Amino acid sequence: MSDDLTVLEAALDAFGNAPTLGEMPRRTLADKGIDGPTAAHVIEEVHTPLNLAYLTFTTGSSAFQNIVGVTHGEISGRCAVARTLFERLGTGPGTRMLVTYPPLVNVFAADALRACDVSWGFLKRSSRDALLVAVCREQPKIILGESSFLRAGLEQAVKLGLKAHFPKGCVLLTAGTPLDQELLPVAEAFGYTVHDLYGCQEFGWLTLDGTPLRGDISLVTSPRGAAYRELVVGGLPMGDSFLISPSGHVCDPAGKIITYRRERTYPEYEVVVTHTQATAATTVEKAARTILRIKGRVVKVSPDLVTGASATRLLLVPGLPGADGLWAAGIPLEGPQATRLFDDLVQAQADLQKTAKSDPAWIKGR
Repeated sequence: MSDDLTVLEAALDAFGNAPTLGEMPRRTLADKGIDGPTAAHVIEEVHTPLNLAYLTFTTGSSAFQNIVGVTHGEISGRCAVARTLFERLGTGPGTRMLVTYPPLVNVFAADALRACDVSWGFLKRSSRDALLVAVCREQPKIILGESSFLRAGLEQAVKLGLKAHFPKGCVLLTAGTPLDQELLPVAEAFGYTVHDLYGCQEFGWLTLDGTPLRGDISLVTSPRGAAYRELVVGGLPMGDSFLISPSGHVCDPAGKIITYRRERTYPEYEVVVTHTQATAATTVEKAARTILRIKGRVVKVSPDLVTGASATRLLLVPGLPGADGLWAAGIPLEGPQATRLFDDLVQAQADLQKTAKSDPAWIKGR
């Protein structure tokens, strides 16, 4: 081997500024706070871009699972939601939570739970038997899980004579699927309170017992009918329509969004950006592609986009014309409040353009 090659190799080892595999930063399941078992996943390492706080997946309840990216700029908002949530539950610092399905932690963001001084653990296996063992052994204050699974677990505890071993005054925080109302009398027999938590991997937790957890949630007309409203978070439509009832939510009469009466919105709304505080249209165009890729929402940029505006303005338009062949009028949303999440994602795109990390082995220019 030539001396020149030996010198080059020595210089590479001593002064190379690109990392080796062992030097690359790592984000484990434990780092993300989701180091628990499921029966529906394989644990896979992946090269995650540095501009994302973490990756996760939708549950696949309505279609094939979709990959979701959470940006660093979204974490502060998720921390604020977690603080509001635990304040409403009346649980203080040091609360112990048992999570029956590890990916639910990603809807919080582990940093949000840590900021609230909430500790959490998981089942040994994804089964009702494991739920009973964990509840009896760990004595959690909060149990987070799908409502039908929790109901079946409590009923099994009664049949097996384990009710006396369950903790007192537990909070059942149900999530993931519409609330199974048969859980309520079962929980009452244990002296437990039930709360209905609605949200998604893309945008975090959004409502508790029919009341918004964020200040940028809007309720707009739904094609499902006059009694329903489409839920929009920060200018981005959820694709879910809910019955709005003055009589209130079964868990809290003050909550008017009946999250257990959910219908998929069809046709779904698309977002058109007409005004932006950004100074360059290209930033908004790139953010629109980003939102489609990591949040699964269709955002289009008006050819007449106004840049440098005092506030963001969005227009929600149906993805298809009506039965009469006519397009319905769009629904306007104006920032800063109603478009906060959209603005956060535009800011994340702007920050990426300023600080993007590139790999010298992957040159896209020609």
